[in-house]
Amino acid sequence: MSAAQDLKAMNIRSVLATDCGSTTTKAILIELRDGRYRLVVRGEAPTTVEAPFEDVTRGVLNAVMEVEELAGRKLLDGERIITPQEGREGVDIYVSTSSAGGGLQMMVTGVVKSMTGESAERAALGAGAIVMDIIASNDGRLPHEKIRRIRDLRPDMVLLSGGIDGGTTTHVVELAEIVAAADPKARLGASYQMPVIYAGNKEARELIRERLAEKTALMITDNIRPTMERENLMPARHAIHDLFMEHVMAHAPGYKKLMEWTPIPVMPTPGAVGSIIHTIAKREGITVIGVDIGGATTDVFSVFEDVFNRTVSANLGMSYSVSNVLAEATLPNVMRWVPFNMADDEIRNRIKNKMIRPTTIPQSLQELVIEQALAREALRLAFEQHKSLAVGLKGVQQERTISDTFEQTSTGETLIDLMKLDLLVGSGGALSHAPRRVQGAMMMLDAFVPEGVTELAVDSIFMMPQLGVLAEVDNESAKKAATEVFVHDCLIRLGTAVAAVGLAKEGARCMKARVAFADGRPAEEFEVPFGGLRRVALGVGEKAEITVEPAGGFDLGAGRGKALRRTVQGGVVGLIFDGRGRPFLLPAAPEQRIAKLAEWALAMDLYPKDPRTLA
Repeated sequence: MSAAQDLKAMNIRSVLATDCGSTTTKAILIELRDGRYRLVVRGEAPTTVEAPFEDVTRGVLNAVMEVEELAGRKLLDGERIITPQEGREGVDIYVSTSSAGGGLQMMVTGVVKSMTGESAERAALGAGAIVMDIIASNDGRLPHEKIRRIRDLRPDMVLLSGGIDGGTTTHVVELAEIVAAADPKARLGASYQMPVIYAGNKEARELIRERLAEKTALMITDNIRPTMERENLMPARHAIHDLFMEHVMAHAPGYKKLMEWTPIPVMPTPGAVGSIIHTIAKREGITVIGVDIGGATTDVFSVFEDVFNRTVSANLGMSYSVSNVLAEATLPNVMRWVPFNMADDEIRNRIKNKMIRPTTIPQSLQELVIEQALAREALRLAFEQHKSLAVGLKGVQQERTISDTFEQTSTGETLIDLMKLDLLVGSGGALSHAPRRVQGAMMMLDAFVPEGVTELAVDSIFMMPQLGVLAEVDNESAKKAATEVFVHDCLIRLGTAVAAVGLAKEGARCMKARVAFADGRPAEEFEVPFGGLRRVALGVGEKAEITVEPAGGFDLGAGRGKALRRTVQGGVVGLIFDGRGRPFLLPAAPEQRIAKLAEWALAMDLYPKDPRTLA
């Protein structure tokens, strides 16, 4: 049997997985115990892709050594990971992801920016890339400006697209000529040719070869937009991943050695996170939104109508990019989440200090409140960007009535329907490591503003990347291990939010609720006024049947004023009945806003004391 067939047939008992981040390399050990795959231990070490080491495998070995020590079993033979498992030594499979060295940075092109340009962007984002810019025939820039832009940005790779199959070739060939004229040099050095993927009109393939084959490492794949009505993103995503491994990762310090250690390709970290979220959505048959808020970027993932979308906000993060969050959100929007008064200069100084010292954590409750206010805005802005890209195809002919059957429209309607959202998953330091789990829940509620009934969860120790690459292994036991560990060890179930859509006067009745507990304890009945929050204890693994009657102007998913009955899951936080209305609006007057924030904080037990005392 071939190596691939051996891997497919293997009964995997243990897995070692690493994620090489920009600052930290994380390693996890998974074992089959009593018929179920479980996380055993986790280790971490500083990433060593930069000087003085300039060898990513040093950090990997250091993280694995910590796992060895904690697990009490031998995993290394010198600088070699022992595979397959022999007795209690080694593991059956080793896999890895990476975002060290800045991740995968790409430029994409399209003839029409809002059509093939956006399709190319979705293809690149779904493959785990950061999209630096979109070059389009109609983007308003002159040819020399586009050439200068490509030279200045020095991407790792270019995705060239444009035109439907059988259509005109003129514009996409012009784009190829611009790329050829730019003759871009790769970010990691000029010792290899720039990888370029052509995924446009198949009629133009020979013309593209003539212009780019000698100057670039050209790969030709299927058109990402073969017709106006259809997107075909997977061939381009596979090509991006193949070229990333062959050209980009192979030239990063130590990656050639790392790739020899694992039987499957090293995946970009964001692509792996997207993979596990997509896998869970398909397996459970649910709609999911996931978010990873990091130091430099915030990634948002969604699966609606069986369509997977990912966006990366490269300028929205909680350390290196924290000043960008302030600039984009503006100070008033950040301060609207702070339940005390503070001088503008002091707020700005605190935020600048975080950017200068990105590894610091809040040293006081006041600093924590400010940092979580910034996190809310980073999440909100990243989600707004995601909704704008997770859309139906633009330029598609829409059949509606006889009179406008042939009208050409650019719908651009977002696929995100918050009333149909089943699960909202948060990850990243601000959410996963919040001192109280209820703080993570409230940050997600305030930023994403879910509607109806939505389950909330966070990634306990940020192991989604490792589980994502494991889910990609062509082996049923590997996929089973990824999903079982995700459900039982990775996710911390926070509970379920019940949020009414509608507006009313402050204090008017928003909803009346009854919670019947499955464990037999007495049911709870209560009303939630408009502008109020109510928290009900319901532990992890516990269930309850809720009956909620919204007031006439409110909707919980069954229709305005119609009662909703649902069996819901509990969690660390429990049930949250959100009567603050949708659209969600905070009071404009500072005194009223601070009073309302304090009221919610006390109702949810967000902090150890009244936040108004922190001023």
